[in-house]
Amino acid sequence: MERYYSYSSYLRKFFGKRVYRVTVDAGFTCPNRDGSKGKGGCIYCYLGSDYDPEKRRKEIEKQIVDGIERVKRRYKAKKFLVYFQAYTNTYASPETLKSIYDEIKKFSEVVGLIIGTRPDCVPDETLKLINSYTEDYLVWIEYGLESSHFKSLKWMNRGHGVSDFVDAVLRTRKFSKINICVHTILGLPTEDYDDMMETADFLAALKVDGVKIHPLHVIRNTALEKIYLEERFRLLTLEEYVDLVVDFIERLPEKTVIQRITGEAPEELLIAPKWCSHKEKNKVINLIRKRFEERNTFQGTKCKFSKL
Repeated sequence: MERYYSYSSYLRKFFGKRVYRVTVDAGFTCPNRDGSKGKGGCIYCYLGSDYDPEKRRKEIEKQIVDGIERVKRRYKAKKFLVYFQAYTNTYASPETLKSIYDEIKKFSEVVGLIIGTRPDCVPDETLKLINSYTEDYLVWIEYGLESSHFKSLKWMNRGHGVSDFVDAVLRTRKFSKINICVHTILGLPTEDYDDMMETADFLAALKVDGVKIHPLHVIRNTALEKIYLEERFRLLTLEEYVDLVVDFIERLPEKTVIQRITGEAPEELLIAPKWCSHKEKNKVINLIRKRFEERNTFQGTKCKFSKL
């Protein structure tokens, strides 16, 4: 019995088989890194959420080829989603973006397109372009929100407000075939329990299609590392995080796809907490699943907006 609507279940339901993601670094930057909105990027940012600097030096086609071959060997997969992940993957002209996204058309086994971006970097012309791929591919756009509270966005140096996110969601909703996933972070020192649950309610009210949930963790060579070492603010324990994830998912509608329930980093780059290392990922996921069972609860049981 599945206690929450996992991404793997969603993909099996949509395609009738297992489908796997292949991540791509297309060489983008961000408006809060290049000076147009700020410099330095988000305080937790390390190489655009990708720990493989060599990938950025490869052509996109080569990255897709290598990714497909790697996943085929490991999982015997036959169908793939290409995930443009690193930095802001809509931060260019529609013409440039089309030339980048069109790389997926070279691969018959690619059935989906995923684009990670910021809510302040999706002009209407870009959304129209992304929508053009929905005729042939499953399309998801992933917005980095992290929190529904401006105090937290300011602390993270996000360079945008909550209103930018709402605007992006409402304009994306004009294209019904584009699915919207939202990234959130639990355990920010600017927030208490009620603040975090308010973000869950906020996303539930907007009825976003998917959510990724991450714990705040500190990576080497980031602005967050310096802040953490100077201030030593408190990070979540594993037990606290497990309970928070269950509480958070209880507040989301049953149809919201839970794409991630934790975040992790290579052990050699991780400052704290240690349970956020790659090798602990399965342990964290299993504890969350166990906590759902112990509490005999499900996604949506505390959703305030399920009937809207």
